[in-house]
Amino acid sequence: MADLIKQEVADILTKKMRDPRIGFVTVTGVDISRDFRNASIYVSFQKKQDDKKGIAALKKAAGFVRGELARRLSLRRIPALTFVVDQVTEKVSHLLGVIESLHVQPEADPQENRPEPNMLLEGLG
Repeated sequence: MADLIKQEVADILTKKMRDPRIGFVTVTGVDISRDFRNASIYVSFQKKQDDKKGIAALKKAAGFVRGELARRLSLRRIPALTFVVDQVTEKVSHLLGVIESLHVQPEADPQENRPEPNMLLEGLG
């Protein structure tokens, strides 16, 4: 059910929302409570500086998005929506940057510096 809500919310945000504060937003995940009363919608924005104003706009639009979900889905109950900035993408990008900055050189293969067995035998004769 979470995947279906994720897909529908993403479609609503890209096709029905006209608020410029939202900009380019990606729905990255959905967590639904056991009683199906609440759903956390995880989003990421193309630009980090869009986070605060984008979340504010989504918070104001939550009722509209919930209404659109009710029209699209044949469910007895549509959960209340809470939009949350997904920090995972940002953390992964940061970690990749740290790894890149390390520039760890692979150790030389110890086998590369060993003489060939035939060369050892030639030296004996």
